[in-house]
Amino acid sequence: MSEKMKMLAGQLYDPTDPELVEMRLSARLLTEQLNSISAVEPDARRRLVKELFGTTGENIFIESTFNCDYGRHIHVGENFYANFGCVILDVAEVRIGDNCLIAPQVGIYTATHPIDPVERNSGKEYALPVTIGHNCWIGGHATINPGVTLGDNVVIASGALVTKSFGNNVVIAGNPARVIREIP
Repeated sequence: MSEKMKMLAGQLYDPTDPELVEMRLSARLLTEQLNSISAVEPDARRRLVKELFGTTGENIFIESTFNCDYGRHIHVGENFYANFGCVILDVAEVRIGDNCLIAPQVGIYTATHPIDPVERNSGKEYALPVTIGHNCWIGGHATINPGVTLGDNVVIASGALVTKSFGNNVVIAGNPARVIREIP
């Protein structure tokens, strides 16, 4: 099994594998281009995001600066907006539904490392996918950890640290995030 296949399967893999290094470099070059395109050129920005991401809706916009690991493992729906400073570490798949808004400085992370120090010091790592439903709003400086699934109509308060999954129609906040309100 290739290192890329191990990575996408959630198994320990070697991030120094030449294929993975090349894929990350390609994504870095595309994000450099994206981050240098003027805000007055939304069509050029959209075309580049469509080239970088795995799949997208038609109406998408990402403010600069934006960073990711691979890009092609990110899948966003229609009416997607990410504000300044968004970081998506897409070592595993990140799936985001329609009508989702991401506030400034949000981090969505699939990459993780072994807890055992000997295993961690080997340089191997692994990843767990993140899924975000439709009609979600992620507040500024929120962090979504590896393996989290969020339902539809979820609002994440600013600064929340999301370490576990939540269902539909909730507002979550805190560190670690917890439900603070149901949405009727």
